[in-house]
Amino acid sequence: METKLFSPYTIKGLTIKNRIVMAPMCMYSSYEEDGMVTSWHETHYLSRATGQVGLIIIEATAVTPQGRISSRDLGIWNDEQMDGLKSLTDKLKAYGSAAGIQLAHAGRKAEVDGEIIAPSAIAFDETRKQPKEMSKKEIQDTIEAFKQAAIRSKKAGFDVIEIHGAHGYLINEFLSPLTNTRQDEYGGSAENRYRFLREVLDAVNSVWNGPLFVRVSANDYHENGLTAEDYVQLGKWMKEQGVDLIDVSSGGVVPAKIHAYPGYQVKFAEEIKEGASIPTGAVGLITTGIQAEEILQNERADLIFIARELLRDPYWPRTAAKELRTDITPPKQYERGWL
Repeated sequence: METKLFSPYTIKGLTIKNRIVMAPMCMYSSYEEDGMVTSWHETHYLSRATGQVGLIIIEATAVTPQGRISSRDLGIWNDEQMDGLKSLTDKLKAYGSAAGIQLAHAGRKAEVDGEIIAPSAIAFDETRKQPKEMSKKEIQDTIEAFKQAAIRSKKAGFDVIEIHGAHGYLINEFLSPLTNTRQDEYGGSAENRYRFLREVLDAVNSVWNGPLFVRVSANDYHENGLTAEDYVQLGKWMKEQGVDLIDVSSGGVVPAKIHAYPGYQVKFAEEIKEGASIPTGAVGLITTGIQAEEILQNERADLIFIARELLRDPYWPRTAAKELRTDITPPKQYERGWL
């Protein structure tokens, strides 16, 4: 049986050998707090490339030191960080995987020393630091930081850039009315709240011509927050700006109780895909090959983003192939033990 999960996927000139994507997951392993790639990152990501993942998107990588989720996050705010990233992309591609990077700014959820910034001066909860409302200059400086990070991503050899607009981090904070109470051109209407992401995408597009993804949180899980229906319109705007795929997650912008179950976010990916006529990636408690194949065959999403299951099983593509009774080619060194 020909499976869709193991069929190639071509996007803007890049062909990914299958539809399996390693979703970005923070490793908190830049032990010197300098944003540098360490031996842990190489071991972690290369094992998944050996395991036959089609596209590996490395963890949220901060565009400024202030924008780190934690002090041990990877960074791409200076040229010294590029050598490790270039070494990593070279090896991922040598082992047959495409290489992606998620460019991020944590906004009010940054857990670093010193001042943190956000669209509005609202803390995430009573345990978190209150951020400073961003000035126009800070907004423009941050947009420039995303642009410079895109330039470095290209030089470092990445095939795909994903902009992190989800999980309550800076871009998500601008998009949601729960976290953006500004009275200027960056707040108020949906168009104004989208303006920051629009300008980030314009800046990135001015220096990057490869596949461009955006990760979104398609449900704020709050009665006054955004839903997938709102993201249909946002998805149309992203498509107009040349975004190639929306990676659909949910939650994180405010504290909320989320009822999670297998595939609980797939319905959001499907709604945005159909409503905005844009390719989407599905993520969230997708654990089996059969489950992934159903999503693709029913055209609910175009790529399958695997997160925690790839932490448990670096060779998940092999596991999925066995479930689907299909053969995939292992690294030659592993042939004896692959079947």
